[in-house]
Order: sequence, then structure tokens, then C-alpha cells
Amino acid sequence: MKESNASYRITDIEVTQRPRERLAELGPQALSNAELLGILLRVGMPGENAVQMGQRLLSTFEGLIGLHRATFLEVSQQRGVGAAKAAQIKAAIELGNRLRLANPEERPAVHSPGDAAALVQYEMSALTQEHLWVLLLDTRNQHLGTEKLYKGSLNSSMVRIGELFRAAIQRSAAAVILAHNHPSGDPAPSSEDIALTRAAVQAGKLLDIDVLDHLVIGNGRFVSLKERNLGF
Repeated sequence: MKESNASYRITDIEVTQRPRERLAELGPQALSNAELLGILLRVGMPGENAVQMGQRLLSTFEGLIGLHRATFLEVSQQRGVGAAKAAQIKAAIELGNRLRLANPEERPAVHSPGDAAALVQYEMSALTQEHLWVLLLDTRNQHLGTEKLYKGSLNSSMVRIGELFRAAIQRSAAAVILAHNHPSGDPAPSSEDIALTRAAVQAGKLLDIDVLDHLVIGNGRFVSLKERNLGF
């Protein structure tokens, strides 16, 4: 028997399997990314329900990170999406980011490269140009804030080492962690990354400010130069 390629509307799904009903019963954590997107999209198009459309968007943009990185125009131009649905998706992504930053009084502590990466990876992985940021930490390794310094192609000759520590001195930070992204998605450190790390570590010793790590952020991955003993 030839398999049917006919699609169905979301209302044709068994009630217990519909995304909104499953969310109400089991919580949002039980839903797949495609189902959560389907709830945002609300309706699909002929031959494709909202969940299927959500799955298509995830495939087109290579997952949530790609959808996060995509511009509003790129999302809105996808078949069946349009400006309204694209706005809903982008608004939901931004709300998630703002929720993560909503309570600055609860300063997260950094005890590992993974802790530090969690503070910047969501935002940095979406950047289409190279950026260099400095995470400021107190004596208990609590995150005081992030200084966003450089944008564009980075190399050790263009970065003013003193600028890396300006905010740390102003805010009496005890330590810093450098973080920059590779828009290519590959977090493998370059020779320039290592040279910059080495120069920053040496300057930090003179200023009595520890450079705890230098993270290179890629697409869903990161590399700790400290863990690899590169520049330290």
C-alpha cells in the first residue's frame, strides 16, 4: 500500500497529543522545540500544521541557535510565516534572554568554564561579527557584569590590553574572564587568540587582577584556553 503524504491540521491531532494540551498537563519542558514553536505559530498552512512548520524552521536554520541568529527578515520570508509570526518567534526568544538577566541581585558564581560560558553563549552565539567581552568577577567569583569592548576582526595588535582591565579597575573586580566568538561556529583558538591571552595574563599579574580564562564561543560549543593551557 502506498504511504499517504497527506498532512493534517493541528486540530486533527488526538487531543492528548496537541501541544497546548500537553503543555497544560505536563509543562513546557515536556514539549519538543517544534511543538513549542507550533504554539507560537498557532496555525500552519495548507498541507502543513503549525508543529510541522516549526520543525521546518528548525531544519532550515539548523536549530534554535540558528533561528536566534537569523534576522527578522530571514524568518518572515520563510514560506507561510510572514511578519506577524516572525515577530512572535523573535519576541519569545528575546523574552527568554531577558528572563535570564531579570534579577541582577542574584549574581551567578563562576566555578568552571561551563559556568562562564553559560553567561555569554546565548547572546554571543547569535553574533555575526567577532566580539570581545570581559566578564568581571569579585573575590568570590561572583559575576559583577560584562564589559563589551571590541567588535570586528580581532587580533592581538589591535586590542589595547589596558582596555581589557579598565572596567575591572573601576568596579574593583578581583578577576576577569575574556570571551570572544567565532562567527564561523568553529571555536578552535587561533594563534592570535593565544597571543592575546598571553598578553592579558601578563598584564593582569602586574595589576593584581587574575585572568581566569579566555573562552572562544562557537555554534553550540566553546573552548577554554585555560583548560588547554594555551596562553596561561
